[in-house]
Amino acid sequence: MTDPGGGRVAVYVDFDNIVISRYDQLHGRGQFLRDRVREFDSADKSAGPDIAEKLQRATVDVGAVIDFASSYGTLVLTRAYADWSAPVNAAYHGQLVSRAVDLVQLFPTAPKAKNGADIRLAVDAVEDMFRLPDLTHIVIVAGDSDYIALAQRCRRLGRYVVGVGVAGSTSKALAAACDELVTYDALPGISRQSEPGDAASARASGRGKRLAATTQDKADELQAGDSQELATRLLERALRLGHEKDDADWLQSSAVKSQMKRMDPSFSEKALGFRSFSDFVKSREAIAELDGSNPWMVRLSPAMAGP
Repeated sequence: MTDPGGGRVAVYVDFDNIVISRYDQLHGRGQFLRDRVREFDSADKSAGPDIAEKLQRATVDVGAVIDFASSYGTLVLTRAYADWSAPVNAAYHGQLVSRAVDLVQLFPTAPKAKNGADIRLAVDAVEDMFRLPDLTHIVIVAGDSDYIALAQRCRRLGRYVVGVGVAGSTSKALAAACDELVTYDALPGISRQSEPGDAASARASGRGKRLAATTQDKADELQAGDSQELATRLLERALRLGHEKDDADWLQSSAVKSQMKRMDPSFSEKALGFRSFSDFVKSREAIAELDGSNPWMVRLSPAMAGP
């Protein structure tokens, strides 16, 4: 795994786009609008439990997206654009704030109208590139074709553009405009969901997805969870990111540690009781294998990597 080191990354999330796309991916095209999810409030006694379950299944793991973006370098800024007064978006407030995401409030100009996230996001991104000339990577989390012009402009200004979208709703033209495009489902740590209509499988998959999402809310876990378990999950995700990006069997130990620090700056092997990072890795033999060469090399355990 080559440590990006000098990479400086800006992340822009069209949050409505991702939430709606994920919901429609699992429950059918246009279902978000038909189910009137934007107006759904679980605190309302008349709220339908079936909608609550469908929303839970379609929960977006924000941590997985941010961790992936951090694999390109230091996150200089991370912004998410949405109408945060809508309950479906407000439910993510804790998860986003714990990852230092700047929430940009956008109010719809008319009932059921678009909130203009694409315009505001594009204006901010272009302004940031001139304001912060040291930015090297722009990560656009949205699959809308409206962002083609933005991606092209970012590339013309010398930035490496990464698009993140939901499978089935990402524009092919946007993919062509980016240097790299990945689907949300392919991000490390995202469990594969069932197709719409497979309710039993979806419930089982949803439980796994909820667990994955819970592991990303690091602030809550540090208060109520086991810091050792959190560190183990952090190591696993860093290794999966490294293997996916470099397509290498072994990764440099220092690069893996740097990735873990980017994902969670509070990580410290010494605070966990280990003299060195290699000692920490050795204690996670079920997750990782360590090669004592110089420099130290590490890889995800073959048992964890799967076929």
